[in-house]
Amino acid sequence: MNAAETIAAYYAALRAGEPLGPFFADDADRSVVKFGISEQLVGTGAIGTGLREQTETTADWTVESHALRVTEREGYAWFSDAVDLCWTDTEGTVRHEYDTRWSGTLEATGEAREWQFVGMHVSTADDLGE
Repeated sequence: MNAAETIAAYYAALRAGEPLGPFFADDADRSVVKFGISEQLVGTGAIGTGLREQTETTADWTVESHALRVTEREGYAWFSDAVDLCWTDTEGTVRHEYDTRWSGTLEATGEAREWQFVGMHVSTADDLGE
């Protein structure tokens, strides 16, 4: 699987409510980071915990990519995308909808050289004061 296919697989896993932690590199030195619309997760442990909580408290995800651009070079890749992102809060059944901007970096890791995120940033220009 190349970097673009890994990003598409991440989007599909998010839609399906599947575990997202395995998409991020395992780092002992806390160098992996994920910025979401309203949080910053630093290190594999924090990212795994944050993504598990997200999966447990949300449902009915829509992830529509509109401008995915990916560049791969010698074991590293970077990407950007414009994504319509929607989900339902399972505790309050509130529907959240945002036009988001994604960017990040992937590294081909392990013996199998599988692509994993080492940095991800998701933002929106929308007002979060719902």
